[in-house]
Amino acid sequence: MEKTINFTKLRFIMLTLSVVLIVAFWGGTFLRGGFNFGIDFKSGLNQRVKITSSTQVSDGDVKNALTGIESPQVQPVGDIENNEFMIRVSVDESVEDSQKVVKADILSKLEATFGSGSVEVRSSDFIGSRFAGSLTTQTIFLTVFALLLILVYIWIRFKLNYAFSAIAAIFHDVLFLMGFIGVLQLEFSTATIAAVLTIIGYSLNDTIVIFDRIRENTKGIKGKSFEEIINISVSQSLSRTVITSVTTLIAVTAIFILATGSIQTFALNLIVGVIVGTYSSVFIASSILLGWHNLGSKKTKTSVRSKNKEEGKVIKFNNA
Repeated sequence: MEKTINFTKLRFIMLTLSVVLIVAFWGGTFLRGGFNFGIDFKSGLNQRVKITSSTQVSDGDVKNALTGIESPQVQPVGDIENNEFMIRVSVDESVEDSQKVVKADILSKLEATFGSGSVEVRSSDFIGSRFAGSLTTQTIFLTVFALLLILVYIWIRFKLNYAFSAIAAIFHDVLFLMGFIGVLQLEFSTATIAAVLTIIGYSLNDTIVIFDRIRENTKGIKGKSFEEIINISVSQSLSRTVITSVTTLIAVTAIFILATGSIQTFALNLIVGVIVGTYSSVFIASSILLGWHNLGSKKTKTSVRSKNKEEGKVIKFNNA
């Protein structure tokens, strides 16, 4: 007989902890001026440059050379020995010939540091404010649309209470991860959106596995309360959940350690998301499902009592 862990006993503590952390993260995000949106979500210039130098050049050296330019983002491209970098800077479109001005400013600052003629511009791409705004709108729409499809799917596959609990757990994960990104001022880019959508799928998969076990045990186990069935089901799924999460974390942590730039940030988002997604599948989704069930049971009992009282009054009246 497998040992059953009483997960639901901690549900109020875990729900309170989640709310406190999410509020703290989002509060910290707004106190720090909001999200640190990357060049994908605001007008800016992407420029790929190669620096010909007899010494090794780091991304820190390039960033120092660009002192005076607002919030430049520098990322090495390819092998470090190539001295090739992707530079991202914001552009004020209200300034006349803003692209040319910024390009010339980047080139002059780099050549002032590394020598005249030492900088070769490999490519240059400009993202306008209209495209950035459109990307933001599409991102929000697609994310909400995906969540609605998930809600409908789980509703059909299980029941409304399961669907609501799963979506609530997903919202918990997204709010937690977004708050974490905001409070640390990590760059919010298209890679961030990819990480959020990845975590939604990962967390949902864990939750559905547990919910499927709860549904099976509800039919197969007799003489147990719904709370006991939830604890049995989560305990039975725990080893599978932990093994999957640990395996994923090993791979993602390796990427985080070895990678640089946006890939490293993407890996960090996944690490946090996997941990939070596993936690929410075990504690948040099942706790909300139990709360829905208890609320439904109370309403049913109240309705039965009211009906019995009404029937008693009718019998008394007839006897009289």
